[in-house]
Amino acid sequence: MFSNGPSERRVVITGLGAISPLGHDVKNLWDGLLQGRSATGIVTRFDPSDFPAKVVAEIKDYDPTDYFDRKEARRMDLSHQYALIAAREAMNDAGLKGEDCNPERAGVIIGHHCGGVSTLTENYDTMKTKGPRRISPSNIAMIFSDMAPALISMEYGFLGVNYTTVSACASGAHAIIDAHKAIRDNEANVVIAGGTDAPIVPLAFGGFCAMKVISTSYEEPEKVSRPFDAKRDGFVLAEGAGIMVMESLEHAKKRGAKILAELIGYGMSADAYHIVAPDPEGKGAALAMKCALESANVKPADVDYINTHGTSTVAGDKAETSAIKSILGEDAYRITINSSKSMIGHLIGGAGGIEALITILTINSGKIHPTINYEYPDPDCDLDYSANKITERNVDIAISNSFGFGGHNTALVLKKFRG
Repeated sequence: MFSNGPSERRVVITGLGAISPLGHDVKNLWDGLLQGRSATGIVTRFDPSDFPAKVVAEIKDYDPTDYFDRKEARRMDLSHQYALIAAREAMNDAGLKGEDCNPERAGVIIGHHCGGVSTLTENYDTMKTKGPRRISPSNIAMIFSDMAPALISMEYGFLGVNYTTVSACASGAHAIIDAHKAIRDNEANVVIAGGTDAPIVPLAFGGFCAMKVISTSYEEPEKVSRPFDAKRDGFVLAEGAGIMVMESLEHAKKRGAKILAELIGYGMSADAYHIVAPDPEGKGAALAMKCALESANVKPADVDYINTHGTSTVAGDKAETSAIKSILGEDAYRITINSSKSMIGHLIGGAGGIEALITILTINSGKIHPTINYEYPDPDCDLDYSANKITERNVDIAISNSFGFGGHNTALVLKKFRG
């Protein structure tokens, strides 16, 4: 927690970048969300016949040589490629070049949960079939989660704070929180922050199946992810990255940057309950939101919108709804909330980054995208989820929730920039 004292620097967002199952950039992501277009389908990366689940949200039509030369691409895990692609878009959107800022006061913090799991499994298969001498010399670097911020820092020559946050599905949001701290405490002027992941490989997919947290429905693949719906039965595994450029207000104004939103508060907590299941009453999630509102000096009546974690799990959606009601009280029924995962699935380590980005797009557009596939009301989930329709309203203050396996909880409070 923190309070916005006079000595603390304000932190703003000036650029956004994404690659997601709805497209290879922010525009395609946002257009798809507003259209209510599902990006979920039967997995194509491998034969899912032996798996109880069949549906994922893949990034389609992706060719790494559209972004990297062949030699460069071979030395990067897919998750690292996604992070770099999204970072490039965010930097372009911010109108920022590496030489535009003091490199010693520019950093990169990226959330990443599954690491280079595709590289790990590929090299394990190579070792088993061809022997250890055929393992790639880049294998170790490629399986490390910290290569995402490392590669981005090399791209722009940023010499400042540089590391990865790992807290399961809250990883991307924790990266944004840490970036805020670095800028607020005058350790950096600019930080590229967000999350990335590429977990759609048999080993990871099979592991999530074994945990019984992903949906086993597949008759209508586009309807499998159905957050808050009474017939939900698990989330849909997805991939991609959501990255943003964060700056001190002073630095952004000095260079004449467009300002997309301000991060005014955050909260973090632990469930201390179970390695997979959330606290049934959402106590940890509620604490994160409570701390976020307090740190932002925001009252429940001031909140206009929440982008929920909204995974489409039976326990998770119920717990998050309970948490929202416990913190906002009657205001919980006044505001509109939604779940981006209804269309793009669960990006795991990338979820917090891309959903914070979507929250910023919502603030700027005044359009709250639908939560699709909400067909059967659940009495335990009785809020306004923007079910199957766009809700248009002024959004001045919004919350973005991200909760991870192990009981890691985050809530970000984002505000329309007022000068």
